[in-house]
Amino acid sequence: MEENQVVSMPRIGDKAPEFKAVTTQGDINFPADFKGSWVILFSHPADFTPVCTSEFMTFANMENQFAEANCKLVGLSVDGLYSHIAWLRTIKEKIEYKGMKNVEVKFPLIEDITMTVAKRYGMIQPGESSTKAVRAVFFIDPNGVIRTIIYYPLSLGRNFDELYRVLIALQTADAFSVATPADWRPGDDVIVPPAGSCGTAKDRMEGKEDMKCYDWFFCTKELKKETVLKTVLKK
Repeated sequence: MEENQVVSMPRIGDKAPEFKAVTTQGDINFPADFKGSWVILFSHPADFTPVCTSEFMTFANMENQFAEANCKLVGLSVDGLYSHIAWLRTIKEKIEYKGMKNVEVKFPLIEDITMTVAKRYGMIQPGESSTKAVRAVFFIDPNGVIRTIIYYPLSLGRNFDELYRVLIALQTADAFSVATPADWRPGDDVIVPPAGSCGTAKDRMEGKEDMKCYDWFFCTKELKKETVLKTVLKK
């Protein structure tokens, strides 16, 4: 690839770019192998680095929590398979962090020495590093469509509460045809799509005691936490 060649990065609403890869859990065909599940595809700069270690321990510790929300995890860096294996073994055997120890990473970690996948997903940001992937996060729905993209620089570890919140919010919006306001968490009121006009909003409000309208374009309604969790979690 030429140094100045423009790479079209995937966008929200695009189909996730397809690829085949070798991982710590065997070969994968992405995203076809994950059809029917949500997927968080994420990159990290390098094996045997402290920020990445803290992130992988947290992801592994939360894997069952993500799985209950029908979401699988797939990691990637431009390191080789044997580096991945040695690093993950070191994490399990030697690293104890924030009460986490003997942490076994069971989700696949992609080998991407050629940076083929990283470049296809825009994970290589030359202004940050031309030899390491930034901390990119792609939320991909069960139909293989990219729904959210988050990028972090090399020095900034991810907020895992936020990653989980995003997943649940996306599923809630899909399941109930609503939007979620700032800082939304299950149990908070959700936003009803705008009515389009004041008159329509007034008509819509009649008999809708569960709705609260601040103006014609801004209406919310209650959505109980147990209703959300019963719908999106697989327990």
